Amino acid sequence: MDGKIALKERLAKPGPLLVGGAHNGMTGKLVEEAGFDAIWASGFEISAAHCVPDANILTMAEQLSAASWMVKAADIPVIADCDNGYGNAINVIHMVKSYESEGIAAVCIEDNVFPKRCSFYAGVKRELAPVEEHAGKVKAVLDNRKSDDFLVIARTEALIAGWGMEEALTRGRAYADAGADFVLVHSKSDKPDEVLGFAQQWDRDTPLVCVPTIYKTTTAQTLYDGGYQIIIYANHGLRSGIKAQREALATIVKEQHCSSVDHLVVPKTDVYELIGVPQMKADEKAFMPSGGANVGAIILAAGASPELGELTADRPKAMLDVKGKPVLGHQVEALNEAGIKDISVVVGYKKEAVDLPNLKTYAADESQGEVASLMEASSELDGRTLVLYGDILFDQEMVERLLQSEGDVVLVVDRSNLKGRENRDLVQTLNGEVGSGQRFLKGTRMDTLGRIGQNLDEANGEWIGMMMLSTKGATTLRQVVEELGAASGSVHEADSLATAALTDLLQALVDKGLTVNTIDTYKGWMEIDTFEDYQRAWAQLR
Repeated sequence: MDGKIALKERLAKPGPLLVGGAHNGMTGKLVEEAGFDAIWASGFEISAAHCVPDANILTMAEQLSAASWMVKAADIPVIADCDNGYGNAINVIHMVKSYESEGIAAVCIEDNVFPKRCSFYAGVKRELAPVEEHAGKVKAVLDNRKSDDFLVIARTEALIAGWGMEEALTRGRAYADAGADFVLVHSKSDKPDEVLGFAQQWDRDTPLVCVPTIYKTTTAQTLYDGGYQIIIYANHGLRSGIKAQREALATIVKEQHCSSVDHLVVPKTDVYELIGVPQMKADEKAFMPSGGANVGAIILAAGASPELGELTADRPKAMLDVKGKPVLGHQVEALNEAGIKDISVVVGYKKEAVDLPNLKTYAADESQGEVASLMEASSELDGRTLVLYGDILFDQEMVERLLQSEGDVVLVVDRSNLKGRENRDLVQTLNGEVGSGQRFLKGTRMDTLGRIGQNLDEANGEWIGMMMLSTKGATTLRQVVEELGAASGSVHEADSLATAALTDLLQALVDKGLTVNTIDTYKGWMEIDTFEDYQRAWAQLR
């Protein structure tokens, strides 16, 4: 909705309209998130954010730029603090056209002379413009605005300047008679007596606005009951931010490690939510070409590997060196070459040894089952996602094949040979056949999974531990996990969801009537599960 219309609609409702100060898009979004009715594009905050006094040092264009970012960032109206209109009535004409065209809902202009001085700067020279001059500025706004929904607040600094109540009333009445939509009376008293006294003597229909920065114990309801419709909390976001940043930065300098301020900072994911990263990801999926660039990967590498003995005494098997690079490093390289850069790793056993750059890590208990480990990274299952085990080496073309697949859940199945190994993830598909021959990837035909597990009487393939989920597939997978958790009990070959393998979850998907597709490979991959596997990887990896 148009911010100007939204502001008028809110003003028509009973109760005080609460306005929170901001100085950029982020702080405007925080004002909205907190539950304020509107945003105050504060001249004080915007100037301070540029590290200059609130004294007309910034240009109108700089102030407007900050306010326009607030309009873009939030869905509540923005009221702009426009100082004294940045000059005389001619400047005000330019100002009102500029601000209205940027979607600002209302502007506030004060009767300080140009250049203005912040109301609370003690000991600075302060002069007020003649009443007639400021009334002329109000009329200039009214005559040049395109819509009556664009509101003007006329502000008098008479009480701030020490010119007394009668002067404040005279000025307020003149601005109301000139057509101002609201009159703001400012005070530097630490009690609300002045502003409440002003309201008691107010004899115009024009509603009143106040800024209780100094008479800070007075509630909005008290001010509303006393005659004020709009209450502006002008700069508390900025001031609280300075305090928090001071503490965080000083702590880092003192302790010299980032974790020392974990209790003071929000997670990066909180920032991502505020600035719209989820929407950006959704837009990328909707409007950009498919391929690795908008696909994430989750690598499961949490489990211990006692069968590998001393090789994994100080590291998980995903970090075993194979020809100068850990298994995980080979995986990341293959994924990167296919265009997949957003890679997450679920770690557990000896997690401190997983130290490759540019990876997001999620911690799991090493005793957890594979499904439980995957759910530790469930936040990454928000789009097309490649899921794989952390102990396999594979040809890059397998990743390319999965990127080209169109099913919601697609597994890579090896058809080459089912003899000579135990503890395999066996599959039975509807049409596949066990074959033999050269190491190559079979055409583009897809098959359908019927059964999967380690205890199949009949099988025609082996799942290699790699699958692609579409956005729908990832959502469905999460939903099925939730349903299985709510139902409790065994899950396929596992006693419970807590110990379930991915094969158990995949069978659960099939049992619920969901289609799980497969694509074929004939060799082209290696699993490192035993010392003999490790030796073979060193011997065969090119």
